[in-house]
Parts: sequence; structure tokens; C-alpha cells
Amino acid sequence: MSAETRREKAEQIRHLLDTEGENVRENASHFNENRYDAIDEFDEYEELRTTVREIKEDAIERLPELIDTVTESVEANGGHVYLAEDAADANQYIENVAGDAETLVKSKSMTTEEIDVNDHLETAGVDVYETDLGEFVLQVADETPSHIVGPSIHKSREGIAELFNEQFDPEEPLETPEELTEFARDYLGERIRDADVGMTGANFVVADSGTITLVTNEGNARKSAVTPDTHVAVAGVEKLIPTLSDLQPFVELIARSATGQPITQYVTMLSPPVETPTLEFDEPETPLSESDGDREFHLVLLDNGRTAMREDEQLRETLYCIRCGACANSCANFQHVGGHAFGGETYSGGIATGWEAGVHGQESAAEFNDLCTGCSRCVNNCPVKIDIPWINEVVRDRINHDESTEFDFLVEGLTPDEEPGGVDLQKRFFGNYADLAKVGSATAPLSNWIAGTAPARALMERVLGIDRRRSLPEFERETLRKWFAARGGSRVSPADADREAVLYPDAYTNHIEVERGKAAVRVLEALGVAVEIPDVASSGRAPLSQGMLATAERHAHEVYADLAEQIDAGRDIVVIEPSDLAMFAGEYEKFLPDRSAERLDDNSYEIMEYVYGLLENGADGGELPAGDGERVAYHSHCQQRTLGLEAHTVAVLEDRGYDVLTSETECCGMAGSFGYKREYYELSMDVGSELETQFQDEAARDRTVVASGTSCLEQLDSLLERPSRHPVQLLDPDQ
Repeated sequence: MSAETRREKAEQIRHLLDTEGENVRENASHFNENRYDAIDEFDEYEELRTTVREIKEDAIERLPELIDTVTESVEANGGHVYLAEDAADANQYIENVAGDAETLVKSKSMTTEEIDVNDHLETAGVDVYETDLGEFVLQVADETPSHIVGPSIHKSREGIAELFNEQFDPEEPLETPEELTEFARDYLGERIRDADVGMTGANFVVADSGTITLVTNEGNARKSAVTPDTHVAVAGVEKLIPTLSDLQPFVELIARSATGQPITQYVTMLSPPVETPTLEFDEPETPLSESDGDREFHLVLLDNGRTAMREDEQLRETLYCIRCGACANSCANFQHVGGHAFGGETYSGGIATGWEAGVHGQESAAEFNDLCTGCSRCVNNCPVKIDIPWINEVVRDRINHDESTEFDFLVEGLTPDEEPGGVDLQKRFFGNYADLAKVGSATAPLSNWIAGTAPARALMERVLGIDRRRSLPEFERETLRKWFAARGGSRVSPADADREAVLYPDAYTNHIEVERGKAAVRVLEALGVAVEIPDVASSGRAPLSQGMLATAERHAHEVYADLAEQIDAGRDIVVIEPSDLAMFAGEYEKFLPDRSAERLDDNSYEIMEYVYGLLENGADGGELPAGDGERVAYHSHCQQRTLGLEAHTVAVLEDRGYDVLTSETECCGMAGSFGYKREYYELSMDVGSELETQFQDEAARDRTVVASGTSCLEQLDSLLERPSRHPVQLLDPDQ
């Protein structure tokens, strides 16, 4: 990415933060909080997640069969099915169905957004009216959706009122939500009544009965479907599910995942026959029984790249998506900047990378793919358990390879990674950070001085896109491993130990945050653990985050080779950095044989989780200092939360006598290398502002600040005037 491109992207994000950020944050956060409440109250949530995942896996596996089945079902009902190869094919068929129609009304449908059917029909002379309130607002404003569920989530009530008053010039200015809704209802009601054709999407299509299921909160979809004499339903082929009995768990989950409702206002199930009465508004006295019943129904099933996605081992999971938007609502970056930045031609949020790469191409996905920081919170929030960060990382890797050049061989032999020469220099820099850290420590303090000079910062900003406003970490001349060796290794011998553990020396702990590594060693020894710090490769998290999958895979194999003998010897693997533990627990299953990944996962622990387990199992904590009521403000790392480990830290600190206030903010905004990048610096700080606000209010401003992740500590140090520490440092007997 060029300096000019970075500057343009930064300006775009800054503009959206200023113009749309507040509305997006309020609305997306509202959806998210409601979802948390709805799920907490729903005991069957995890069970149904497993069920819908299994149904979707089966449906996509049997997709050709289900297409044949639904075709037979709909045609048996008197309807028509058309399998459209791409957007142009679908639009031409819909135009032919519309014929000489003058008006068409349609309900909200991201699939029709994908094919730009409105523009096509209007070019053909058909007036198209969106009847969903949010979509209607955007149609009037001539804007695109910023969210796959709440398309106008970026709009304020005041902005909508101003828009309507300007465009429609009502007799009395519209102001309140009730006035705006009533106006839209009346205006669109007339269009629905007079329309020649109605169009809907479909949340689910039941193959064995031909049933179209619409899940809405406004009721406009069923009006658009049944009021005109012709109904066209447009659905991606992935919307097919085998049987009517399969539908129930999806209906149970989609509303809870999307808006936090137990169920939406309207669940409409249509098995459209063509002989039901038509509505004759010009003859209101005529009984429906005397209507001619001359209806048409057309189901347009859209491929548009989905068959190729089905055959793509890495993108296939995207087709399990039920378009609930939970990945967007739970994403800190999306909450602050919205889908006009975190989205492509049609889709937005974490899952958008898979959709855009599949249906529009990698160029569209490349525009926003880096906004996914791999925090993994969306995986726990996805009702179908889609590994959304992995899809983002795979597409990022493919984008990297698309940027390769014929001169790659000149670069490949000079770099310590497995990537082609055309990889963006910024990504290559951060992806090889472990190697850089070795050089930085070996040449410290000179390396720190040079990196801090104005010319060096200017060069890094121009060439690597590292924002000069962000403080750089300083390398330690004496690494953790050197310190450990110099002290003669562990002060607890294996013969006297209750347990033996390897303290995993991640790049930051070994080369930069050495003091937290020393604290971890002393805490483990105080609890009777014999500690080892072997020479182990970095986890591969850094290259993975840059889409450098070949390099990340090499790291995974090296790490397992280094640690397998330790596991064989009965030693536990203790990790300080949560993102590395998440790597062991998650991504390594993509890189290693199943048994190898399972062994490493089963024997690896986060440091505070491990301390908690030792204390719970009878370890003597007498050498650990007491908190004596010291007030602490604690922020848990994103991946520590997704692994379900935050509670262990809180429990240990409270057990030692600390008064712990936990962060209400899910993400600090730093996200590893993300916060260093010039194009994302403002977004990173905007996300962090929520944490800053909480930790500076009256209840927290005099508390000791602690955080579990390296990036969290860096961000907190940039946001607050008081320093932050890792929680294990509070337990250090030598503090």
C-alpha cells in the first residue's frame, strides 16, 4: 500500500468517524447488548448453535440435490424456479417477469443489493420502491446500506427528518420517530397497493415444501409478497435447508443473534400457490372468493460465485452464514466506523470478507479486509460457529499473493519468511517482528535510539506506514532467556517441585516486556513450580495477522517441534500473551496434524489461569504478596475473553485481597500491529476512548491499572497518564 493510499484510507475513516461513527456506535452497541441479554436468558443457545451448524453443513454438502428438490416443490405448487448463474442472468430474468410492469415494491434483501436489481429495473423503465423503512431512507438519500440487518444504522433521527422534509416537503415538518414512521407507512402503503410486482428476499427456503420464510419486524415483506399479483423471491442458493422441521432452530436463533429479540415481530412462511385470491383494491366490495386468483410466483435462486465458494475449502464456511449481523455488532472496529468502511460492494462486518471475495472478487474484499484484527470475538457470537477470522486471514493471504510480481525472486531470498516478494512492506515488517526483535535486543540501546529519531520515524511512516504518533516499544539488551540463564535457571529443582512448567518466551516478553517475564518466573517458583525457558520459535501470530499463512504454518511446526519433547516429559506450557495461547488453541488445528494440535492445546495454559489452578489445587500462596485492599482497574485481552479465561485473573487477584474493577469495554482498540498503522491510528484511538473514559472516571481514576495483553498495555499507556502492569506483576514476591 502506497503512502498516498494510506493517507486516503485514513481520511476516509476519519470522515466516517466524524459523520457516522456516533450513530453506528449507539445502534450497533444497542443490538449487541440486547443480544447478550437474549442469549443469557436462553438455555438452549449452545445446543441450537450446534444444531444449525450441522444443518448448514449438511445442506451445503447436498446443495445440488436440494436445488432439484425445491424446484420440484415450487413447480408442484404452480410456481416457477430459475437458477441464475450470476447477477446479469438474475436481473434479465426478473426484467422478463416484470414485463410491462410500471411499479415494483420490494422488501429488504441483501441478495438483491448484491445484484443491483433496482438499478437494472429502473433502467428498464420500472419504478422500484423499497418498503423496509431503513432501506426506504437509503433509497431517498441515494446511499448504500451500512449494515446487513440495520441498513440505515448510520443515520440519526434528526438526519432522517431533515432528509424527508427536504425531499417530500410535507404540509407540516416531520420531527418525531412516530411522525417519520407514519409518513413512510402511508407513502409506501399507496405504492404497495398500486404495485404491479412484489419482490422479496428469503431468510430461508425449505426445499421439501418450497416454503419461503421471511423474518422481519415491520410486516412490509408479507405485504410486498401477497398484495401484487406477481411475487418474485430472490435468494442465494445457500439459503436452502432440507425440511420444514429444520427451520425451527434457525428462527429461534436469528432474531436473538441479530437484534436481541426472542423472536421478530413477523415470521412469514409462504408456500406460494398461484390460485389464492388476488386483491382488487379498485373493487373493494367484491368478495375475495370471487377473485380470479391469477397469481404468479417466481423463485430466483442465485449462484453468482456460490458454487465456486462451495468448492473452495477455505471459503465454504461463508455459505453457512444466516445474515444476522452478530459479527458486525460484536466487533469494536465496526461499532465505531460502520459498514461504509468495514464493508465492500454489498456486505459488511467480519463475514463480509468471505462474501465479497466469493461474489464480487478479492479486489472488493481488499478494501476493508485489514479492519478485521482477528480478535475472535465474532466466532463466539456467530450462531453458526463460523471461523470468521480464519476466512479473513485466508483472503488476506490471497490478496498478498495477488500483489506478487515477476521480480519476487529478488526479495524472497533476503527475507526470513515464506512469502512471495510482492507482499506489502508494512505487512512483511510486522509479520517478521520476532526476527526484528532479536536484532533489536542484540543492538540495544542503539536500536532504540535510532528508532526514536525524527528522521527514522518519518521514514517508517512513509515507507512502512507506522504512525509517528504511536510510541514504539523499546528492546531490552538482556532478554528474558539471558536473564534466566544468568541466574542459573529455576530456583526450584524438578526433584523438589510439585509441577514442572515451560514459560513460553513470546517475542515481547523475551525482548521487550522482560520484567513481566521475570515476575511470572518468580510467581511460579513461589508456588512450587520448576520453571524452564527453552529457545522456542514465535507462535506465528504476527505473520498470521498479516495474512502470511505459509510463514505462520512454518512457525506452528517449529513451535510444536520445540515443545513436543517438553510435553512428553510431563511439563505444562505456560503462556503470558493470550493471543499466543489462542493460536495454540485455535489456528494450530489448521496447520498441524489433529493429534499434535490437540496435545499442545490440552497442555497449554494462560499464566493467570495456571496460577488459579495451582492455588485451587492446594499450592501454598504464602510467598505471594497480599493486596491489602489495593484498588485495581483490570482490562482483559480480547482473546483471553474468547477463551473464557478472564474470570481466573479476577478470582486470583480478589483472593489475594485486591479490590478489582473490571473493564466494561470489550476491546482496547490496539489489536497488535493494527494500532501502529497510519491508516488505522484514528480508529484505534477512537475505540480506545471508551476504555479511557471508564478508567478515568471517579470509580477508577485512582486505581492501579492492569491488563493481560501486550497490545492492551501499550494502548493503556498511550491513553492514561498512569502506567499499566500485567496482573502477574502484582503477585511478584520481589515487587
